[in-house]
Amino acid sequence: MPDKKNRTFSFGRVPLSGIFCACFGIIALALCSLCIIYTDYPAEKIALFFLAVYIGLLILTLAVSIIVSVFAHSGSAGMAVSVTQGISVQFLQKLQKPVVICDEKGKVIWYNHSLKDCCKNGGVIYNKYIDNICDATMERIVKSELAFGEEVRFSSVENADGKGEEIFNALGYEINFENKRYYMAVFTNITALKEAEKKLHDEDTIIAYAMIDNLDELLQYVQELYSDASREVEAILERYFEKAGGFVREYGNNRFICMFPAKFLPEFEKDKFSLLDEVREIRVGDSTLPVTVSMGIAKTGGTLHEKERVTQSALDMALQRGGDQVVIKTPEGVEFYGGKTKSVQKRTKVRSRVIANELISLISRSDNVLIMGHKFPDMDAFASCIAVARIARFCGATSHIIMDKNDKNLRSAFRLIEDSPEYSGIFVDRAQAQDLIMSETLVVVVDVNNIGFCEAPDVVDSARNVVIIDHHRKTSEFKRKPNIVYIEPSASSASELLAELLELILPQGTLTKTEADLLFAGMLLDTKQFTHNAGVRTFGSALYLRGEGASPIDAQALFKTDIYDFLSEAKFESNVSIYKNVIAIALNEQNGENASIRVTAAKAADRLLHVEGICAAFALCTFDDSIHISARSDGSVNVQRILEKLGGGGHFDAAGAQLRGVLMKDALSMLREAIDDILDMTE
Repeated sequence: MPDKKNRTFSFGRVPLSGIFCACFGIIALALCSLCIIYTDYPAEKIALFFLAVYIGLLILTLAVSIIVSVFAHSGSAGMAVSVTQGISVQFLQKLQKPVVICDEKGKVIWYNHSLKDCCKNGGVIYNKYIDNICDATMERIVKSELAFGEEVRFSSVENADGKGEEIFNALGYEINFENKRYYMAVFTNITALKEAEKKLHDEDTIIAYAMIDNLDELLQYVQELYSDASREVEAILERYFEKAGGFVREYGNNRFICMFPAKFLPEFEKDKFSLLDEVREIRVGDSTLPVTVSMGIAKTGGTLHEKERVTQSALDMALQRGGDQVVIKTPEGVEFYGGKTKSVQKRTKVRSRVIANELISLISRSDNVLIMGHKFPDMDAFASCIAVARIARFCGATSHIIMDKNDKNLRSAFRLIEDSPEYSGIFVDRAQAQDLIMSETLVVVVDVNNIGFCEAPDVVDSARNVVIIDHHRKTSEFKRKPNIVYIEPSASSASELLAELLELILPQGTLTKTEADLLFAGMLLDTKQFTHNAGVRTFGSALYLRGEGASPIDAQALFKTDIYDFLSEAKFESNVSIYKNVIAIALNEQNGENASIRVTAAKAADRLLHVEGICAAFALCTFDDSIHISARSDGSVNVQRILEKLGGGGHFDAAGAQLRGVLMKDALSMLREAIDDILDMTE
């Protein structure tokens, strides 16, 4: 219904001022007609007189109408604003969601009853800052890019009992009023939703693949004990997962599938998957080598098919890293547990033969071949690149090696290779390599499996076809699956792997003495003169190289150093500390002038292993605003696992890491924490 004001100033839809003007016009017209008829005044003057009077009254009437209308509308607007403000305040007060309004500094100036209920004993929180009420600032709430707001808890001392366990989503709004800025936050309780989400997660089923990774090697001469060892491993797996409400089934030769509720996974992680230690106690016959098992677990979402693929990928990574470990893949990355034993070297060369055939086929179809090792290459990486270039030449393909010819660490190797005319112009830098990339270019990466650590990552990313040949444990996934991945952690060096491939590919007598010397030197470096990590296949490769003309004396001559490197190594040995009675840590705090200090650090770590009672050695140096760490072990400590915690990697008994933007004292502290973690796990 219309209000009283409308009824006063209007009649239906026609304003009263309009009706008045129409009536007066009729009366004026009647008077004008009578005056003309009954008086002697001229008709024109009478008409003009009444017209002037009518126009004046019309203007006056319209003015009064406008003034009255303005005052009427002003009163309505004021009342509307007043009513709106009152309704808004009452609505916010009665809203079941907590609401708070703060000034531009985040200080509370108003809050509703629901937020008051979240506070201890209904305490007054005026003039308190918002981060004293919940675990978020107003700026963080307002600027949150999350669709449902920032997740917060009322976790301050102002909490009522039990309220700290509740979880809220907070949406923030900026309000400008009277040239001042205010902020309002509305909180939605999502505790029940979070509890349902947690219950759903806990009741989710985790699938794990497990595999006995070295039983074939242990049972080569005791086949009758094969089934006994397999049953023992299965019994350990069943006991371990049954206590978590799971089960284990064998689905293949030495392969098992395990299922258990997701809520028990943190417990398994906490005890570092102790089943690895139980399996390691199994012995086969008179063998002193332990049985080991590898496991892959996917802690990811998606369909069952997607989970299965990720789980299988995790198991493959565990095997490529040498076995005896659990690999868990999560949305955030990869987690590793175990890895306490060295890989058992396989005596057969079946896989080498398969890889050799695939490599020849791939090179033959390629337009050209680009070869590279890791950054700051050593003799093993250099020799491996030369070996791949020899295979490419045998297949009739053009090849180039991406490497810095000015690297002082490889002076002797470059001098030796310069005497071979066939290697003239084969070395290029990263910029030149980009110009050599064609549609069917093949990139071969040796002695490294982390693309970020190779000599030219941009070249790898630009090529369609990639081959990885390495002996280090796999530390990361590939963005794009390579055509061939040949990772053998049980091998002593990349030179050993390439020597096997050369033996299978090249006719006897094809390898030059220079190439044989370089490969022999690469093996000498990574085996510490055949005293570490040298297996049957290592000596088999050495025998092949000797037959192709390699000279141990000439290969050893490649490692001679100048007086500067000798004195630099002495600085490491003059600043050594012993940690945990078995770990030697050497420091060279002077900023290195060239990259050769990294090689010097590795040599210093090697020499420290000759000290009685030392099981592992770490050498730290500064170069290019980074802390470089070289680690060596006698085989009883997995230094690769230690340096993985610092972003590095490598092999079981030889590894490295690089820390950017870190002071030496901080790097030393981080190293000790990593040692504590791994040694505590090993104990």
